[in-house]
Amino acid sequence: MPKANSKVDSRFKLSQFFLVFALVYVGSRAVLSVLFPDQYGPGATEVQAEVLFRPVDATVKGGHHPQLTLHNKTDQALVLPDRCPEPPVRVFFEVGGEWTERTSEETVLPCVPLTEVAPGKRVQVDLGPWKYSLFSDYGQYEVRLDVPGVEEGAEAQTYTARFSMYEPGSLTKIFRTFISKPMLNFLIFVASILPGYNLGFAIIILTLLVKFALFFPTQHALQGQKKLQKLQPKLDEIRTKHKGNPEVMNKEIMKLWKDNGVNPLQSCLPMLVQFPILIGLFYVIRDGSTLALSKHLIYSFHQHLSWNFGTDFLGLNLLLPSKHIMPPLLVALQFFQMKLSFAIAKKKRTNSKDDAKKEPSQQEMQQRMMQYGLPIMIGVFAFQFPAAVSLYWAVSTAFAIGQQLVVNRKELR
Repeated sequence: MPKANSKVDSRFKLSQFFLVFALVYVGSRAVLSVLFPDQYGPGATEVQAEVLFRPVDATVKGGHHPQLTLHNKTDQALVLPDRCPEPPVRVFFEVGGEWTERTSEETVLPCVPLTEVAPGKRVQVDLGPWKYSLFSDYGQYEVRLDVPGVEEGAEAQTYTARFSMYEPGSLTKIFRTFISKPMLNFLIFVASILPGYNLGFAIIILTLLVKFALFFPTQHALQGQKKLQKLQPKLDEIRTKHKGNPEVMNKEIMKLWKDNGVNPLQSCLPMLVQFPILIGLFYVIRDGSTLALSKHLIYSFHQHLSWNFGTDFLGLNLLLPSKHIMPPLLVALQFFQMKLSFAIAKKKRTNSKDDAKKEPSQQEMQQRMMQYGLPIMIGVFAFQFPAAVSLYWAVSTAFAIGQQLVVNRKELR
């Protein structure tokens, strides 16, 4: 019988792992589709499914810049004229129901000409260099890509795509004023006193300062989490005993919390306070690392910098995703942090005499999903995000591990 039970248990754990992996994969794809939208915009061109020309996002928030996707599905190269310093597409803005062409040779980044798209290749047309000179107004835009005929006498083709620029809402403006702008400008200040204006060291310093500033609310939350975990075996007993009577079960749980001085919100509210700051830090590092595209977030006394961030850090280009170093590192750090987070509850369950006879509770299932699922999700994100974001997450997680060790040290001796 013990062997049979162990086989059933191992099968259960294996099926549970694959279920977690599937849920994490679907969740990751859903989140990435929001962070990296790739949809047809109104008026996107598709001619015989051979050349696809479309905006990456059909609605662009003010402060961001439009990007386009050009997919050559033909068996011949698309040869395009060099239009630099103007953009590779003609830009039109809708005024009174009519399209008015806009031109500008003013760029905030060097113009990189797009002169050829190989057969079967997909390229992204970044209109960031003309962010402030052509796309500063809110409204409807149409961009037209002129492609000369490949063969002599063949007609030129014009592909069009439309998108809209819209004014940020009140919450976005407040968020930028009180979180994004101060953080980016502090990052600029830190980099200004570092050798080579290194972005990597600036990110580490800024991340540590933010974590120290949030140390006490985080510590308060972790202490609340520890109290809840210590009560977990008793909570499981109450849920099992009163499974068919939710009203009695809730009363017993509330009484248990009250008798032990536990406030379940203690572990949540301080973390909720931190979210705006941590999210702001994430977006500042992701979107603010190219200063030329962040002028709307830079204070006036930093507007005319004579330098840019140094983006090389320990052999990594912080503006590009790290495919081989950061994903496994983040998975390992995140797994270790989650393991520490649930260590007290696991020890309590292990010390329970009847633990071997019990099936995993719903709480345990959730903890396992978090322990295995979250690291995988973070690893997937690391393949997509610039290495600068991964560096921030690695430093933040390493700090959190140290903080969790301090909270756990007495219970796990």
